[in-house]
Amino acid sequence: MNTVSVVGVDLAKNTFQLHGVDANGKVVLRKKLKRDHVPLFFANLQSCLVGMEACGGSAYWARVIESCGHTVRRIHPRFIKPYLMADKNDAKDAAAICEAVQRPHMRFVPNKTQEQADLQAIHRVRQRLIQARTATLNQVRGLLAENGIVFRQGACQVRNRLPGIVDDPGNELSGVMRRLLTSLYESIVFLDKQIEEHNQTLQAIANERDACRRLMKIPGVGVLTATILVSMAGRATDFKNGREFAAYLGLVPREHSTGGKQRLLGITKRGDCYARTLLIHGARSILRCLLHGCAPFGQGGRSVWLKDLLDRRGYNRASVALANKTARIAWQMLAHGSEYAAAA
Repeated sequence: MNTVSVVGVDLAKNTFQLHGVDANGKVVLRKKLKRDHVPLFFANLQSCLVGMEACGGSAYWARVIESCGHTVRRIHPRFIKPYLMADKNDAKDAAAICEAVQRPHMRFVPNKTQEQADLQAIHRVRQRLIQARTATLNQVRGLLAENGIVFRQGACQVRNRLPGIVDDPGNELSGVMRRLLTSLYESIVFLDKQIEEHNQTLQAIANERDACRRLMKIPGVGVLTATILVSMAGRATDFKNGREFAAYLGLVPREHSTGGKQRLLGITKRGDCYARTLLIHGARSILRCLLHGCAPFGQGGRSVWLKDLLDRRGYNRASVALANKTARIAWQMLAHGSEYAAAA
């Protein structure tokens, strides 16, 4: 068999399809592998470029195959679709991946280390717990409203008043409803405890990691933002520049230009909405300080730029623009190991 230079891997639960070509683009490998045989196959294959879709499980397989001495590139599925020939099946999917990964201008999803994957998993679990807590609080409000009991908005109102409402004999709640509300209150307390444990874990990680400590010196970046940026950046040097990292997070304008006339729209909202939301909320906190007479960036050029942008483009656009700048600064610090410069 000729030397394999590039391999496209179509991932699945149990059966993987491989498509390999040599340096001249000639097909030299078409193979199906059971899940358990994949590590052994790549361990015995000479070093080459391996492409795969950025899907569930791809981060794990990227680490496994890289440990065998190969270079692994993950591609968003939308960038593979144009290279699919004729109808879809596993073999043609693998061939499309193999073709796409060879394109010189293809954009790739950064690979994550196990530590980065674990850090992102903490954020995902914490986010799910917060959503569950919000749903529980809303359900409590709805059930109480159906029984003629309403009170002010806010999670603290439910936490503080619900035990008293359940114990109050004068509110005409039935025994069944009191038991339900007691169970929901216990669920809220449990979720609060779980969320606080994850917050403490993230705080400990942020204090231990040098990259997180450096990122938290950026105005508007706290524990949550710093840790999620570290987990998402992968090898930061995989991005060509800060703008590419900001585009990966969906913080650059969409473009719909034709006939030499440039037309920029709203932000693309690609990438991870959770990280983008944290960056924008951090930017809004900076704008609030600015509107109240504080100077988060000192009296330098960035504060002047932000004030001018706020006057010209409004609060929301200024928030996104500042989030974009924060993402670029974060990439510079992660890629080059530099410290935050307030005057930059």
